[in-house]
Amino acid sequence: MPVTSLASCQTAPLIELERRLLAGQPQIEHWFRRQFAEHAPPFYGSVDLRNSGFKLAPVDMNLFPGGFNNLGRDAQPLAVQAVTHAVERACNDAKSILLIPENHTRNTFYLKNVAALARILSQAGFRVRIGSLLAEITAPTVFDLPDGDTLTLEPIERRGNRLVLADGFNPCLILLNNDLSAGAPALLRDLEQNVLPPLHAGWDVRRKTHHFAAYDSVANEFGELLSIDPWFVNPYFAACGGLDFHERQGEQVLADAVSDQLARIGAKYREHGISETPFVIVKADAGTYGMGVMTAKSPDDVVGLNRKQRNKMSVIKEGQQVSEVIVQEGVYTFETVADAVAEPVIYMIDRHVVGGFYRVHEGRGVDENLNAPGMHFTPMTFDAACLPDMTCGPECSTNRLYAYGVVARLALLAASRELEATDPAQG
Repeated sequence: MPVTSLASCQTAPLIELERRLLAGQPQIEHWFRRQFAEHAPPFYGSVDLRNSGFKLAPVDMNLFPGGFNNLGRDAQPLAVQAVTHAVERACNDAKSILLIPENHTRNTFYLKNVAALARILSQAGFRVRIGSLLAEITAPTVFDLPDGDTLTLEPIERRGNRLVLADGFNPCLILLNNDLSAGAPALLRDLEQNVLPPLHAGWDVRRKTHHFAAYDSVANEFGELLSIDPWFVNPYFAACGGLDFHERQGEQVLADAVSDQLARIGAKYREHGISETPFVIVKADAGTYGMGVMTAKSPDDVVGLNRKQRNKMSVIKEGQQVSEVIVQEGVYTFETVADAVAEPVIYMIDRHVVGGFYRVHEGRGVDENLNAPGMHFTPMTFDAACLPDMTCGPECSTNRLYAYGVVARLALLAASRELEATDPAQG
């Protein structure tokens, strides 16, 4: 499958970036090897990228990826190899893994993701059982999946400082596919077993502004490595707190933050001869699923929100109230699949890119959040395992995917440093 069409006349900066990536590939890969030796990568992660033709940048980093069922078949062998490395790093004699998913038992598409992840773990040679945090799961419970498959969730027991199942299943590793938006339950705390990702990776602790602060440093180092302006791979951002959308508290502070970011972006657009209109994305500083997100092209866009807009911005997953947001530089996506707006999502396990897909939305624009109801997914084809092809130009599909993989790994490295900086054990 070819890479998406890029519906933009402003592709020269991207092609130049891809040319630099190809020319510097040995240097880049050596740099990544050294960085990941110093900063252990998360067990897994997915990165939402945006490609405007003049900029290729991550806009979100998920440490509990929920779309393994959307990857193509060619991702399977890559994922199995990467899982083997990731598990060995955490527990070198592991034989079994307890996978703990979200509580979305009514979302059969999410359960397909759990089944796909369990299949990868099993094919890597581990015994895998799926434990639920739901109080109503009191016995092994079978769920039917849309493809005719089934998934069994089992109640978790805690014996001392270990999690086990009723029949004595006693795993070495606890793998979370639950982002802990409502907080980490006592059941998961102070365990002897390795818990990955660590509890402080959950959204009750984690903040997007912490991640992008770490990404700033990574992007600057990468810019020096390749002698490029790091802005081409890095979105500006600012934190804004003390908000109450229902009570319109902090509106002017938010408007000022939007104004400041638009001015910064506008200056960069003028510097590089970009004619598009700058915009920002205002989104909750914690959380996923595209909740609490809006686009602003003017400070006035965040003042005097109507009731529907305030309700949308005030609450995210698990009913958590939003008082802190990230005001992030908006990156246009000029990629399309069958004339619908699309953005690449890259999946990684350990430090390896294992696959990806395009998030496609026929009802959204190039400056809007695509992680919304109505989206669908088109798998990418990683025929060459996301390796560059030196026999073709920077704009060929294989090399475009390599560029995606490089920028995604920059975000992964930032997540590594972010988790180190926020590790309570290091405090």
